[in-house]
Amino acid sequence: MNRRSLLAATAGLATPGILRAQGAYPNRPVRMVVPWPPGQATDLMARVTATKVGELWGQPVVPENRAGAGGMIGTDAVAKAAPDGYTILAASTGPITTAPLVQRTPYDPEKDFAPVAMIGISPYVLTVTPNFPARSAAEFVAKVRAEPGKYTYASSGTGAAAHLITLMFLSAAKLDTVHVPFQGSGPALTAVMAGQVDFAVDTLAATGPLVRQGGLRALGISLAAGTELAPEIPPLARVADLPGFDVGAFGGYMMPAGTPREIVARLAEETGRALATEEVRQRLAGIGFQPLHKGTADFTAFLRTHREEFRKVITENRIQVD
Repeated sequence: MNRRSLLAATAGLATPGILRAQGAYPNRPVRMVVPWPPGQATDLMARVTATKVGELWGQPVVPENRAGAGGMIGTDAVAKAAPDGYTILAASTGPITTAPLVQRTPYDPEKDFAPVAMIGISPYVLTVTPNFPARSAAEFVAKVRAEPGKYTYASSGTGAAAHLITLMFLSAAKLDTVHVPFQGSGPALTAVMAGQVDFAVDTLAATGPLVRQGGLRALGISLAAGTELAPEIPPLARVADLPGFDVGAFGGYMMPAGTPREIVARLAEETGRALATEEVRQRLAGIGFQPLHKGTADFTAFLRTHREEFRKVITENRIQVD
């Protein structure tokens, strides 16, 4: 038995009595690995919630940014950490859901992690330049469908969540367009504002400020129920006549596989309590992140569905990242 298997087996055998004998959990600071740079959306989401969780615990949750390789470096570090409850992953769609579907990753998201709780979801917005010749999502779909191959869309890179969610929208609406990938959301949306590319589907966090400034026009949002963060932007499912279209990028907490169930349950409970506070909800809203708490069982089920949605679009479009 290798070291990781032994650690997982040992942690999995832990009982409430043993945990009590070791001292109430947590009895020291807990490390939270964020596999992105400071200030990125997942970083902000995880920090806001962890601050409140730490207050509830009486022990700090200490963020550690380990960026690189599209979130895979930090994610892999957690996959290989001791499953003792003192390492948390700030998990998100990119490294957990999409990366393993389009390239080889050093970890298995289904075997190497224990889902804890979902914190929320990032809505995506269909945006165009202010002078685009369509004033609504329905007009947009009709116009683009009538001229296949004419219109272009920007994304933050091939295989990125924004690219794949755009492909889901295009497939649902039966649209034929040309992809123009960029290195990140900033350059992609700048190209749309400049009229170099016709449209983009990107996060509310990235597009919202540009829409408010008048640089972009929002035609619809990716969540079927809309979002309290931008109630003025209607759901694409309704205004573009796309029944069932409901997708976004998640954010949540995971731990190394083998972490004692009691510890996973404790963090899931405290995450829910944190998200129930107006302070945390307002701070998440401020970064364009829709609070949506799911406990461990519901989060696990969500991850399975989420993975299959992305697997389908990746397979249909033969997406692969070298």
